[in-house]
Amino acid sequence: MDDKILTIGDIAKQLGVSKTTVSRAISGKGRIGEQTRRRVLEYIEEHHYSPNVVAKGLAQNKTFNLGMVLPGDYNIVELPFFQNCMLGISRTASAHGYDVLISMVTAEDITQLERAVTNRKIDGAILTRTLADDAPMKYLKENGVPFVAIGRTYDDSVVQIDNDHRNACRELTENLLEYGIHKIALIGGNENHIVNRSRLQGFEDAFVERKEWEGSKQTFLNIDDSSEAQRVVERLLEEKTECIVCMDDFLCGCVLNALQQRQIAIPAQIQVVSFYDSTTLEYRIPSITSIRYNVEELGRTACELLLKMLNEEEVESRTLLGYEVRMRKSTRRV
Repeated sequence: MDDKILTIGDIAKQLGVSKTTVSRAISGKGRIGEQTRRRVLEYIEEHHYSPNVVAKGLAQNKTFNLGMVLPGDYNIVELPFFQNCMLGISRTASAHGYDVLISMVTAEDITQLERAVTNRKIDGAILTRTLADDAPMKYLKENGVPFVAIGRTYDDSVVQIDNDHRNACRELTENLLEYGIHKIALIGGNENHIVNRSRLQGFEDAFVERKEWEGSKQTFLNIDDSSEAQRVVERLLEEKTECIVCMDDFLCGCVLNALQQRQIAIPAQIQVVSFYDSTTLEYRIPSITSIRYNVEELGRTACELLLKMLNEEEVESRTLLGYEVRMRKSTRRV
């Protein structure tokens, strides 16, 4: 017996009990006599038995897998966010004996997530994007799967964690207004993404208390590709806009490329800001004023919350992490 790895079946055979009895003794759950439980545990200790993940999962009714739900329609500029988020999740999961299973979904197709849940491949899930009309979230709720949403959601029953996008964008916009900007424009992406709605709210908040501000602001939403962004830039240049604020780094890259093609100097002729700060803009000249978030911490904290939920511990329904506004050379005092 010492020459091979013990299984629950081996232990059951040696002790003359059923596999179910051995599983119950290991998990500490289910009806089993104290004397039998002690006998099984003593045998396990004597023979240095360590249950494998599958056996342990069967005993505890767990898979020891966590689902990470990624949007299948992300663009290449968003990749660093999901990579760092995944890093935080996977490191935390691994430290607690869990593996991570990836499911790709879109607003119209959540087949991979459905398969993971139907085949009982995951114990819980982490959504890495929240939508106003969120099919993955609805599906997990309907099927009773514990999950944490990275990003804000209007459903207060959902455990959610996010960076404080609204206050971050308000603070950055206030800084711009204090610099004396009078013509400012915001370019944003898909309105169905709640993070874009939060950033828009932050932008608008900056003007609420500035009744003395004499200027004009414009907002362009649902700008999804570079050609649309270029058309907006051409219009803003004609109108002599002083500052273009971009909701994310994808749009900021589109704006910077459009300005470069027209040989428009930044910040001498126009200022540019991004409401995010990924590595895609790291080497731009001049450096871009933006907002820095700790994305790995976001993933790590989301995973910690989910693990607590799986252990039936109480967790806060909403967690907000901080940010850092970074004023750089793409903006200047006027």
